[in-house]
Amino acid sequence: MTCCHQEKKIVTTENAPKALGPYSAGVTTCCMVFTAGQVGIDPATGKIVEGGIQAQTKQALTNVRSVLEAAGTSMENVVKTTVFLQDMGEFALMNEVYATFFTGNYPARSAVQVAALPAGAAVEIEAIALRPCDCDEH
Repeated sequence: MTCCHQEKKIVTTENAPKALGPYSAGVTTCCMVFTAGQVGIDPATGKIVEGGIQAQTKQALTNVRSVLEAAGTSMENVVKTTVFLQDMGEFALMNEVYATFFTGNYPARSAVQVAALPAGAAVEIEAIALRPCDCDEH
């Protein structure tokens, strides 16, 4: 087997929404997974879930989890997230749901307010996680 440090693999899954543009749901390289930002789109309907920021946060993180699982890892291995909020006033509501997906050894996190998000979403979340390496150098 060759060194996985020089390979980039695309992650796909039917359990997360299809990309809204020219990007991949996730990319792996060596022992890391990088997810695209996930909004609260239900992959079954292709539409933003109803129920406001908390329902959208739950769906966005469920989508992140699906991409991570397709890449061979889990939420427990997330080292960094970035949360994009359309309204920073909803931070506490987002954070309540976020806390149910991460327990103990929390990942590092940034949260920023943005002017707009794809599909009119209230929140978008991306993650970086560790995964088992594919090569025999580790």
